[in-house]
Amino acid sequence: MIMLYWSIGKLIVEKQLTQGYGQSVVERLSDDLKSEFPDSTGFSSRNLWDMKRFYETYYHQDEILRQVVAELPWGHHLLILNKTKQTEEAAYYIKNAIEFAWSRDILLNQIKSDAFTKHKILPKQHNFSKALPEHLQEQADEMLKSRYNLGFLDIERPILERELEKRLVEKIKHFMLELGKGFSFMGNQYRLVLEGDEYFVDSGISAKGCE
Repeated sequence: MIMLYWSIGKLIVEKQLTQGYGQSVVERLSDDLKSEFPDSTGFSSRNLWDMKRFYETYYHQDEILRQVVAELPWGHHLLILNKTKQTEEAAYYIKNAIEFAWSRDILLNQIKSDAFTKHKILPKQHNFSKALPEHLQEQADEMLKSRYNLGFLDIERPILERELEKRLVEKIKHFMLELGKGFSFMGNQYRLVLEGDEYFVDSGISAKGCE
């Protein structure tokens, strides 16, 4: 579907250059597509203009980025097109959304927190390149955060660690219960006994499959 949208955007751009495609022509194209594919959605004139913008944003980029673009859902692309101001910024969110399987909500949260700017001005300080095997360096680098965006917890004022833990647990509990059959919520501060020693998982959730 993404490649189809890319092709439609390319067609509109080329026809605008050679034949002066305007609003009325795009609206007619929209009607023709909806008539030809009555069971499909996404062919409104507004969406066609978004396809044109989509193509214009990335067609001049290198082949690697264009290949990556095809892997992201259209809803993610619209969010990035509408919320970012430069191609470098858009490319950052595209690549990370694919690599870390961000949902649209998580992607929006990352954009709102300006993760791109923080990524540029707050480089992570570590010695992973010296201390870890090459295949683990990038993974460890992504796990290291200089700050956390907890906007999804609706925090509007400084709170105690216990309150933060409580809110996190509620979110994780809700998520695990939504997974349905095969999962169980076991609690936070979960007690573990290992070789006679007692441990408690701090601010965490443990889960196991249910048979």
